[in-house]
Amino acid sequence: MKTQKPDTRVGEVVGLFLKLGTIAFGGPAAHIAMMHDEACRRRGWVSEQRFLDLLGAANLIPGPSSTEMAIYLGYERAGWKGLIAGGVCFILPAMLIVLTFSWVYVQFGSKPQAVWLLYGIKPVIVAIIVQALWELLKNSIKGPMLAAVGLLALILYLGGFSAVTLIFGSGLLVMCTRNLWRIRRGRGMNIGMALLPGLGLPISQVAGIPLQFNLTSLFLIFLKIGSVVFGSGYVLLAFLRNDFVHRLGWLTDQQVLDAVAIGQFTPGPVFTTATFIGFILGGLHGALLATVGIFLPSFLLVAAVFPLVGILRRSQWPSAFLDGVNGGALGLMAGVTMQLGKAALTDWYTLSLALLSALALFRFKINSAWLVLAGGVIGLAYKMFL
Repeated sequence: MKTQKPDTRVGEVVGLFLKLGTIAFGGPAAHIAMMHDEACRRRGWVSEQRFLDLLGAANLIPGPSSTEMAIYLGYERAGWKGLIAGGVCFILPAMLIVLTFSWVYVQFGSKPQAVWLLYGIKPVIVAIIVQALWELLKNSIKGPMLAAVGLLALILYLGGFSAVTLIFGSGLLVMCTRNLWRIRRGRGMNIGMALLPGLGLPISQVAGIPLQFNLTSLFLIFLKIGSVVFGSGYVLLAFLRNDFVHRLGWLTDQQVLDAVAIGQFTPGPVFTTATFIGFILGGLHGALLATVGIFLPSFLLVAAVFPLVGILRRSQWPSAFLDGVNGGALGLMAGVTMQLGKAALTDWYTLSLALLSALALFRFKINSAWLVLAGGVIGLAYKMFL
């Protein structure tokens, strides 16, 4: 059997992920399903077990899981060149599409027709987030302890605690609880207890003085977000609202919803929402810096974790930490859904549209991109003719 040249394999990675980055609608679960079909079943790049190991590793580190799967699969197929090619080619088409929408939004977003369009889209986005939250709850909440952690995270988030604090606090809480006997045997209890007070600070105590906008701060904020966001891409909303609305005042809740709408309507990773926010705050340079900032940690983490794939998820410590992080992330997601719902559902029309969208999602499994388009058209028609 003839061995393929490395450059040929890199070309295969480029072709596959440019294709998926252009057509992969529907969120991370849909993206991963398409990667499984292409890389595992059709092309035979990896076995079923190896694919599951890579997926487990992607879930165990911060960042967008579907993008990290593209990076992992590229690395598996073509080494370091494949690592870079897989991630960049999956992100690039979505970033360019979001850039186009961002320009249109900045140029025409204040015009009445654009406002009416977004009036119909925002309730649909709320319904999409609720449906994603429900699916994640079914798959991630494994027992009463994780349910309690999620509820506690929700309450503390609504009380003003920072998203980063709650994410890592949830992971540490579950990890320490499940491995309490190991901590006692290793005399590590004092270390854990020393960490917990710092994790209990409300955001008002750790946020500091709001910053004036500048590109360096924008890059560093997205670099931080890309380094700590676990779970669904929708958990990103908690961090966006935390930093850009609550702490810095650079965006409004309405603009965050608009950013989510753009991210939902376009293919590829939901994290390209960063491209939109970067553009409306800092133009083209802001868009590029925000995109690099939020995705760079994924490349670095995949490179670091790749040799350990298949070991981490089987270890009780990181596995328990991941379960706790997932529970806390869902609590944050529920809190943000409530806050954004309050901003989007302002009258009987938007409430009705959200309920109908939820029915279409839960009962008929309609693709969310079509629902976003329909919501925009209905909102435009409602405002223009009624």
